[in-house]
Amino acid sequence: MKVEIWSDFVCPFCYIGKRRFEHALKKFLHRDQVAVQFRSYQLDPTAQHIPDKNFTETFSELKGIPLEQVSVMNKQVADQAEEVGLTYHFDTMKYSNTFDAHRIAKLAAENNKEAELTERLFQAYFTDSELLSDKNTLVRLAEETGLNKENAENVLDSCKFRNKVNEDIDLAKQLGVQGVPFFVFNEKYAVSGAQPEKTFTQVLEKVWQEEQEKPVLQSLNPNENKTSYCTGDGCENK
Repeated sequence: MKVEIWSDFVCPFCYIGKRRFEHALKKFLHRDQVAVQFRSYQLDPTAQHIPDKNFTETFSELKGIPLEQVSVMNKQVADQAEEVGLTYHFDTMKYSNTFDAHRIAKLAAENNKEAELTERLFQAYFTDSELLSDKNTLVRLAEETGLNKENAENVLDSCKFRNKVNEDIDLAKQLGVQGVPFFVFNEKYAVSGAQPEKTFTQVLEKVWQEEQEKPVLQSLNPNENKTSYCTGDGCENK
């Protein structure tokens, strides 16, 4: 079984959705026969870090939302993250552009370290308050997951993997992806948003039991109006 996951490393619901999917996969009897591929997506391709300002302050200014309201929203998301064992520090989080992080992730994929680096990048941003647009930070994180330092530096000093990242983003557009996380099972079924673990369990079982058919995406959201997801305009928790 093939599972493709479109996500962005600065998307709070992407990390939550990833963890819920992993919990379901861990209990899935045929988990050893499930291949997971992470695909790139950027919520804000123009994102820039503003020195001396954390995520809450930057997001408030960019979106024109009162600081107090953003803080309340962040608290609600952090509570959901805590339910799946994740710790979010919005007060020290650094607003980052993730294009280079996605390029390093492609290097990791070539070296069978994609899952490890993807997890490390999420943790670095949401828990450790790292700046994911910083070259030295990305090289260090790559090293921590077993990648060669010189190879990581060469990627960031060049345009390598730029096309692969853009291909993922373009494919998402072709599939009609409006927000992330976005999961595609066997190029046939789509699940959008940070769905409950039970939903992922049901989808895994359903896809496993069915034979491959012509790829036609079908939404398996239990309720299209109730989900948690992020777009370029922000994150929603409905």
